[in-house]
Amino acid sequence: MDPCPFVRVLVGNLALKMPAAPRGSGSSAGVHPTTAPCYCRIRLNQLPYQTATAPLLPSAEEGPASCTGAFAAAFHVSKADLDRATAKPALFGPRRTARLKVAVYLGRRGTTCGGVSSGRLLGKVVVPLDLRAAVAKPVVFHSGWVAIGKRRAGRKAAPAPAASGGAAQLNLTVRAEPDPRFVFEFDGEPECSPQVLQVQGRMKQPMFTCKFSCRSNSDLRSRSVQSDPGNGGRNWLAKFGSDRERAGKERKGWSVTVHDLSGSPVALASMVTPFVASPGSDRVSRSNPGGWLILRPVDGTWTPWGRLECWRERGAGAGGDFLGYRFELVPDHTNSGAGVCVAESGVPASRGGRFAIDLTAAQPFGRSGSPVCSPRGSGDFGHGLWPFGSFRGFVMSAAVQGEGRCSRPTVEVGVAHVGCAEDAAAFVALAAAVDLSMDACRLFSCKLRRELSASRAELLR
Repeated sequence: MDPCPFVRVLVGNLALKMPAAPRGSGSSAGVHPTTAPCYCRIRLNQLPYQTATAPLLPSAEEGPASCTGAFAAAFHVSKADLDRATAKPALFGPRRTARLKVAVYLGRRGTTCGGVSSGRLLGKVVVPLDLRAAVAKPVVFHSGWVAIGKRRAGRKAAPAPAASGGAAQLNLTVRAEPDPRFVFEFDGEPECSPQVLQVQGRMKQPMFTCKFSCRSNSDLRSRSVQSDPGNGGRNWLAKFGSDRERAGKERKGWSVTVHDLSGSPVALASMVTPFVASPGSDRVSRSNPGGWLILRPVDGTWTPWGRLECWRERGAGAGGDFLGYRFELVPDHTNSGAGVCVAESGVPASRGGRFAIDLTAAQPFGRSGSPVCSPRGSGDFGHGLWPFGSFRGFVMSAAVQGEGRCSRPTVEVGVAHVGCAEDAAAFVALAAAVDLSMDACRLFSCKLRRELSASRAELLR
C-alpha cells in the first residue's frame, strides 16, 4: 500500500508581552496595563478558525523561559489542497504561498458565532508558508517574538526589534511536517455491502469488501468472541448487548464484516447495545447510547479492539441536532474491561461532518512525529502513558454525510498506525459503524431505508 502525501501545520508556544505603563502615568511603573485574558484566533488559508489562549508574560522576560511549550492549533493539508493553495493565479503571475494568520484579542472569548465579539483586537500577524518544502521534511517557518499593534496589523511576521517602542509582542512557533496517510473510499453505502477502494491521487484500487447484515441479539451472542477467563466466562458481547433490550422502539443487531481480497474476514463492527428511544421521546439519548464493538481476529477468535457509543443531541439555535459519539480503545491486558476514551465529539445530523481521532493536542508541542502503532501490534497498551504511548498525533478521520443523504465514507489513516492491511481494516470497520450510527440515531418518528430492515436482511440470506 502506498500512502498519500499530507502536511500537518502546527502552531504553539504562544505568549504575549504587553508594554509596561510609563512612570507618571497614574499607575506604578512596570505594571501591565491590563490583567484581562488574551487569546488568538488562528487560520490557515480558508480552513476553519481555531482559537487558543495566549498567556501574558512579564515585559522583562525573554529567552527560552518565554516559550510555554503548549500546543495551540493544528491544520491538516492534503496534496490536492496544497496544489490549490500554491497554484499560479495567472499565466505570468507569481506562485501563491499559504498564509497563516494570527489575530490577537484582549478579553475573554465571546460566546457568539465566531467567538470573538467580546474581545478587542490588539493586532494581527501573517506568516507565509511554503508548504511544498514540508512534504519531504519538517520545516520551521517562524519561532520567536514579533511586534504587534494597530500599525503592524496584518504585516508579515518578523523578529521583534530590541526596542519595541511600546508595542505588544507575540511569541509563536509555526512549523510544518510531513504526515502521510492511507486513504480509503467506500464505493457505496455501508449497508449495501460495498467494496472499499484505496485512493492514491487519481488512482483507485480495490482493497476490501464489506458485508452488512442485520441479526438478532441472540444470534450475536452466539458468535465466538474471546471471553475473560478471570470473570467466569463473561464475554464482551453479552455485557453490552443483553440488559437494555426493549420491546418498544429499538434498532439492533447490525454488523459490518470487512474481508480482504482473498475473502478472509479481517475486521468486524458489531452493534451490541441496541439504539433505543428514551422513555417519552423518539430519540436516542446521551444517557442511554447505542454501542458497537470493533473486533479483529486473533488466533482464530474475534477479539475486541475498540468500543463506539453514539447518541443524538439536541442542537442549540439554528444548528440543529447532531450525532454525539465516544470511542474507546479496549486494552486486552486487563480483566476490568475498562476502555480509554480517545475521541469524543459530535457531527451535525443535517449536514454531516468528520469523525476524527486526533491526539495532536495531547502531546508536548516540541515532540515531532508519531511512533509506529497498529491495532494488530498493540501489545504495549499497558506501558507508558496509555493510550498516548501507542496513539499519538493524527490517527484517523472519516467523512460522515448528514441523515437522508447518500453516504460513501472516505477514511484517512495515519501511516504510523498501519503496519499491514489488517490494521487498516479495523479503521474501515470503525468508519462504517460511525456512518451507520447516523441512521441508527435518526428520530424514531422517521422510517429507515429498506436496506437497514431486519426483515429484508432475512430475505437476502
